[in-house]
Amino acid sequence: MDFETVMPPDFGQSLRGVGVNLLCRDVRAMAAFLRDVFGLEVFRLSDDFAIIRHGNALMQLHADGTYHSNPLLGLVPESPPRGGGAQFYLFGLDPDTVVARAVPDSVIEPPADKPHGLREATILSPEGYAFSPARAL
Repeated sequence: MDFETVMPPDFGQSLRGVGVNLLCRDVRAMAAFLRDVFGLEVFRLSDDFAIIRHGNALMQLHADGTYHSNPLLGLVPESPPRGGGAQFYLFGLDPDTVVARAVPDSVIEPPADKPHGLREATILSPEGYAFSPARAL
């Protein structure tokens, strides 16, 4: 599927499994963060929307205004962290490499070996969402 040209109904009907939509004040800044820090692929980038791909997994970024009639928007706090309580793992990424590309103040958990067999770190996005690059030990 060509994510740059697919029609919205075709894209929506193709989705399977678990979907992640993140509401953002600034879609372009959030997409740049995910691309520049984690090396994720960005498609269909606009002020209102972006498709993000990591391997076979997709997530979507939506500008707040696109949710104007959705009750979810009323649950989003005015200031970060927006994603309090949620952690998005990006498996197969080296946490040391990713942290080296991140803004130092955004790293809330430095790379560490965990008892569950992963080396991971946690980085807050500009919107306040927690992303954790992780790789097997």
